Amino acid sequence: MAKNWAIAIGINQYNNLQHLNYAKLDAEAMRDWFQKEVRFDRVFLFTEDSPPIPASGTPIPTQPTYGNLRRFLRANFEKPLLAPGDNLWFFFAGHGCRSADRDYLMLMDSDPGDVEHTAIPVDFVTQRLRRSGADNVVLFLDACRDEGSRRGEGIGEEHQGVVTFYSCSPSQKSYEIEQLQHGSFTQALLEGLRIAGAGNCATVERLDTYLQSRVPTINQTHRKTPQHPYAIAEPATKLHLILLPDYATLTDIATMKLDAYQAEVKGEWELARQLWIRVNVAARGSDMQAIEAFSRIAQRLGESSTPLKSPETITIPWGGRSGVSEPAPTAHQAELQVFQFEMVKVNASGQEVKRDRSQAQYFTEDLGNGVSLEMVYIPDGTFMMGSPSGEGSDREKPQHEVTVQSFLMGKYSVTQAQWKRVAALPKVNRDLQADRSYFKGDKRPVERVSWKDAAEFCDRLSKYTNKQYRLPSEAEWEYACRAGTTTPFHFGETITSELANYNGNSTYASAPKGKKRGQTIEVGSFPANAFGLYDMHGNVWEWCQDSLHNSYKGAPRDASAWIDNHNQYRLLRGGSWIDYPKDCRSASRDNGLRPLRDLIDYYIGFRVVCAVGRTL
Repeated sequence: MAKNWAIAIGINQYNNLQHLNYAKLDAEAMRDWFQKEVRFDRVFLFTEDSPPIPASGTPIPTQPTYGNLRRFLRANFEKPLLAPGDNLWFFFAGHGCRSADRDYLMLMDSDPGDVEHTAIPVDFVTQRLRRSGADNVVLFLDACRDEGSRRGEGIGEEHQGVVTFYSCSPSQKSYEIEQLQHGSFTQALLEGLRIAGAGNCATVERLDTYLQSRVPTINQTHRKTPQHPYAIAEPATKLHLILLPDYATLTDIATMKLDAYQAEVKGEWELARQLWIRVNVAARGSDMQAIEAFSRIAQRLGESSTPLKSPETITIPWGGRSGVSEPAPTAHQAELQVFQFEMVKVNASGQEVKRDRSQAQYFTEDLGNGVSLEMVYIPDGTFMMGSPSGEGSDREKPQHEVTVQSFLMGKYSVTQAQWKRVAALPKVNRDLQADRSYFKGDKRPVERVSWKDAAEFCDRLSKYTNKQYRLPSEAEWEYACRAGTTTPFHFGETITSELANYNGNSTYASAPKGKKRGQTIEVGSFPANAFGLYDMHGNVWEWCQDSLHNSYKGAPRDASAWIDNHNQYRLLRGGSWIDYPKDCRSASRDNGLRPLRDLIDYYIGFRVVCAVGRTL
């Protein structure tokens, strides 16, 4: 059984720096969560009046001075006390600063005029914690503060072998909230860790996404300047680290398996073993693939370093929640492969604050004549559909919770090459014109397509492939676009013309003006969202199954299409090259003045979805 240890430090009283109000309460609240809610095996608390730690000899003092903390880390983490598969979490609330290209935590007696000799380098902390033997070291540093709140000059570097959550960007303040008696970062952290069931923060990636959304909201509610937390994982596969095994889904475990397989393929045996250990911990020690991998890796270590041959396909579990039985994979499922892609996050000014690589699962549909269609696996989940107060129009309200079952969605809008190929297939209900688009190019999205044309495309594709292809429901489309985010765009609080194709003469939030291209561009020209989907904002509007309704009153909660057979209007999503950025938001719906089922225009295209593992 995996062991879980934690260290929680909170400093209000400083000898040489501005006092804080709630850092001690932050640490005590984290200690209570560690001990009472998730029942960690050992929790060490350091505050100005915390009791000493019992020891066989002299009790260990816990007042967070430079000498006490350095001695504790050096004496207690010199030799391995934990093992691979164990977890060691470190929480710090207090002042932090950066000096001579190193991040430092400021202790009670640290001297801001002599940081290098009186403060603890974060690198020293991570090196000692890694010596514990635990392969999962996670840092939460609510420490990027300045004199306006909690002092700091901007820490925020990558630290080898650990996952580090920072409370704000290096140039920002990290605020304490009097009404909450906590820092806004710690308040959001505790909220995120306590989410159970659908929408939980069981993985590093999901907790990071939650904090990026929730902390700015808390600051806005309490009239503080925005702060933007973020996480850095080293190596990047630790973004998929399962923090809370009790809440992990089968998809979470499957993602870690893919990381482990890839590490084996690259010959990174130690990393592969660590990842398989995490898989086995999440699976309660009963995962046969992990057990087989341990034997495979043991044979490789100390022998030839020749990497394993990359398998053409990897069969993995699908969707669902932990503990729920899953149907056996079909041949359709077994064809899933993995692709890697780049994601970008921006702040409200449109400045890039994060760029990560991730991966997703997909299969390729061969349409013949050298044309293919890539379908990306979208995991199941629950999300808030529509726009919150202060964003969007009444058409996007009330915001409501929707539960979505897993499905597959086109990586891109349907291209002109794909359209021409399917248009050449036998007619099902109506004729299709092969050369429809105003802006020509095989890799550009098809446009000037009516809703009926798109439905015919799906019918022909379904008959050709013996799979159920269709247009997405509006809920499926928004869920896929958001990809776990709650911001107006999956990129963040705003959008720029370096990230999407829209009318860049107009702006959103604090972003500057950009390019107005005046036409469609090739699909996949910009970074993807967290699900691995491209061009969900801009380029062309995309048809959905649903009839137009003026609000979400009475909307389905199961992500099914909301269809009124007496209503000839259909929904468009995503915005286009001709539209303002506000029309390209995740929650934006076309206003109903244009999307008649028979309407065609040079800013309207579509994207297809397919049921998971289902054939006709």
